[in-house]
Amino acid sequence: MSTRHTAPAGARRGTSGARRRGALVAAVGLVVALVGACSGQVPPGGTAVIPAAAEPAPAAVVPAADDCTDATTSYAPDAGTQIAPGSTMDAIRSRGYLLVGVSADTLRMGARNPFTGQIEGFDIDVARQVAWAVLGDADAIRFRVITAGDRIPVLVDHEVDLVARAFTMNCERWADIAFSAEYFTAGQKVLVSTESDATGIEDLAGQRVCAPEGTTTLERLDEYDVEPVGARTHSACLALFQQGRVDAITGDDTVLAGFVAQDPYARVVGDAFSAEPYGLGVPADQVDMVRFVNAVLDGMKADGTWALLYDRWLGEALGPAPAPPASVYGRS
Repeated sequence: MSTRHTAPAGARRGTSGARRRGALVAAVGLVVALVGACSGQVPPGGTAVIPAAAEPAPAAVVPAADDCTDATTSYAPDAGTQIAPGSTMDAIRSRGYLLVGVSADTLRMGARNPFTGQIEGFDIDVARQVAWAVLGDADAIRFRVITAGDRIPVLVDHEVDLVARAFTMNCERWADIAFSAEYFTAGQKVLVSTESDATGIEDLAGQRVCAPEGTTTLERLDEYDVEPVGARTHSACLALFQQGRVDAITGDDTVLAGFVAQDPYARVVGDAFSAEPYGLGVPADQVDMVRFVNAVLDGMKADGTWALLYDRWLGEALGPAPAPPASVYGRS
């Protein structure tokens, strides 16, 4: 499908208006980031961001592939958060830090604070809980900033220990990597201009709808009478939207909530037309790490930490904290 570079009908706002709008959006984004910076994190502390890959940790034998009848089914914890000699966690402890692939441009989930330079959000604090369990220090963590399309390759190549980046679990992805139990349930919606009459994706027939490349979000647009437009990141979609080059953005409600906070000319419409179960991505041959992470997540869900993190990062945008998603085990 060819890519047009002119604004579609109904989406053109004029050069001067786009500039004023862009300036206002930038200012609003800074204010939102400042509010996030003042809110703190659990556990607290700074992080180091590195671009280089780490040496792969010693791994167990790759398990036989299970028939994937439920993509939310993971490996049950066995020894809790105990760390056995020679395990993946023991190798991470010997290295001295946990290396996690994250987003740096998804406000509320994983975004760089422009005032502190630190990456923060719900996904980031979930990863910190794992670092705390492995190393006894939530600051013993390094982030590698990746795109949505990078998530599977960096795990297959053992370039990171985990991926915490709004990562929807599905059977196709289970064929290449492993996932933790579900730690968040998102839903795909659409974001449109406040000037739009659309009340859902069904009202966008023939219009250009943006989503990041390498995501289930973009693939699902084939089911609707819209013109899909791929972009490298969610932020790139937002830029196209603000320039009037696309009519709408589709994505998980967690992502779109951050966009609304940045752009007073945007709103999210309609009901969710998918369920997006998020899991932490783990290399397929490190099942011991999956079991360990699942013990950490179960602890967070049971002791109130999960609800605390939800309220801190997502409550204002998405409403009161629901019950955490139940962990489903049965993979062997």
